[in-house]
Amino acid sequence: MPDTARAQRILRGRVIPGWEVSGAFLVLALLVHRTLIGAARVRETARPARKRVTPLRLGEGLMLGAAVLGTAWGAGDDLIPDAQYHVLSPTGPGGCTVVVRETSLLVVGNGEAYAVGHTGLALGESGSWTVDDGYRLVAVGTYALRWGRDAGVLHVSGTNTGPVVGGALTDVSCGR
Repeated sequence: MPDTARAQRILRGRVIPGWEVSGAFLVLALLVHRTLIGAARVRETARPARKRVTPLRLGEGLMLGAAVLGTAWGAGDDLIPDAQYHVLSPTGPGGCTVVVRETSLLVVGNGEAYAVGHTGLALGESGSWTVDDGYRLVAVGTYALRWGRDAGVLHVSGTNTGPVVGGALTDVSCGR
C-alpha cells in the first residue's frame, strides 16, 4: 500500500489511523449484513431458498475479502514496526496541525509527517526521513517546527548516535 494512501484522523488530540476507522466500518457492515440475513431467513421459513452463487453474492464476498485484507494490511503496517503517533504543537495558519508517525524495526527508524487541516483528516504524507539505529527522534524531542504565513517547516535534527540519514527537512502545508 503506498504511503499516500495511508490516512489519519485527529479526534480530541488523539490520532486514529485509517485502518482503525476501516475496521470499525467493517464490523458495522458485518453486523448489518448479519441482521439482514437473519431477517431474510425468518421470511423464508415457509419456503426454503436454494443456495446458489449469484453475481451479487460473489460481489459481496469479493468486497468483504478486500475490506478484510485492506484493514489487516493497514494494521500490520502499524503494529509490526510498532508505530507511534505524535501531534506536534504549535498549530499553524488556519489550525493546520502536524502529525508525525514514527516506526522502528530492527536497526532502522522511519518518520513521516502529515499536515492535518481543519477537517481533522490527513490523506497524504508531507515528507519522511530515515534514522540510523532505529531511534524515534520526534519522541525524544530532537525536532523544530516553525510556521510562516502560509506553511511550515519541520526540521528533524537527530542525535550523535542516531543521525538522520535522509529527509531532515519537511515542508508542511494544509493547502488552504
